[in-house]
Amino acid sequence: MAGIKALVSLAFSASIGLMFLILACALPEYNNWWPFFVLVFYVLAPIPTIIARRMSEDSGGSNPCKELAYFVTAGLVVSAFGLPIVLARAPVEQPVIQWGACALVLSGNIVTFLTIWGFFVMADSDDVEYSMW
Repeated sequence: MAGIKALVSLAFSASIGLMFLILACALPEYNNWWPFFVLVFYVLAPIPTIIARRMSEDSGGSNPCKELAYFVTAGLVVSAFGLPIVLARAPVEQPVIQWGACALVLSGNIVTFLTIWGFFVMADSDDVEYSMW
């Protein structure tokens, strides 16, 4: 039963993160849909780690496949945090997004990436039947 509670709490926190992202796009003072491009990073970030866990054997030492997957995943996460900052600091007469929208996207990034990390932690535990990943 603890696995179901963890899964429900992860789904709730993912919906909170997406709510921050939607608010950054849809509030009348921001009214700009450029921050939605962060969704690409939400989809791409866990893929290298999932592939590396399926391809590599489970040994106690360092595994180059997993190390490369963690490096690519870290690059995608940093890019997800960098995109709204670059959009807010665009060197034009008026920035592409406002700083308030940037703050909402960054807070949504924190919540969503912590949710993704929490899913991988939960899937690695032995007492949950979702450990097929």
